[in-house]
Amino acid sequence: MTHRRTLLVALACCAVLTGCTSHTPDDGPPEVGSTSPTSSVTGPGSVDSGTSDPSSEPTPTASGGTGTAAPSPTVPTVRRCHTSEVRASLGPNRPGAGQSSFAIVLTNGSRRTCTLYGFPGVAFVNGAGEAVTPDPERATDQQEQAVTLSPGDSAWSTLTYTNPAITGATTVTPTALLVTPPDETAPISVRWTGGKVSNTGKASAPWVSPLRPGNGA
Repeated sequence: MTHRRTLLVALACCAVLTGCTSHTPDDGPPEVGSTSPTSSVTGPGSVDSGTSDPSSEPTPTASGGTGTAAPSPTVPTVRRCHTSEVRASLGPNRPGAGQSSFAIVLTNGSRRTCTLYGFPGVAFVNGAGEAVTPDPERATDQQEQAVTLSPGDSAWSTLTYTNPAITGATTVTPTALLVTPPDETAPISVRWTGGKVSNTGKASAPWVSPLRPGNGA
């Protein structure tokens, strides 16, 4: 009897000791307060801290006082030039093959770099500011390009038309040429010195090219 009682006491103590010992199954979650190993992966676009290095966009630059061009169908990253920031001028006539050809020049007169993209708006007007010819057509067969202008740099577009004396078209002599930078609505008035132009919109109709770097010289 004494031996049996001793055996029962020993078994009870063993059960108590077993209940006080923590045990985690091999496939179970870790105990509260314990840590699990972590892995650190470093590869393209990631670093140990878990953050990625953002890609940087190339910054357009200009040189030689003529601006730089980067043919691209995307919207330029540099803010566009506004009418209040540019000056407009008209280059001399450079005739050839029965055509008159003038350079419409836009110069960055601001203190910041800006971008021109596409065609300038062009209109021939009289002294009252009224249009006296149909708007010149655009040379859509020529590629548009972003022209980035540092302060003082210029971009230019060709204004070309066949001499009305050759085609026999009716003519008018404008007082001024209104030039509007791309994507702007306010024009710049430039005195017209090119003489007579066709006012029919058919024969001898003027056309303009996309802006490109330089001053057309």
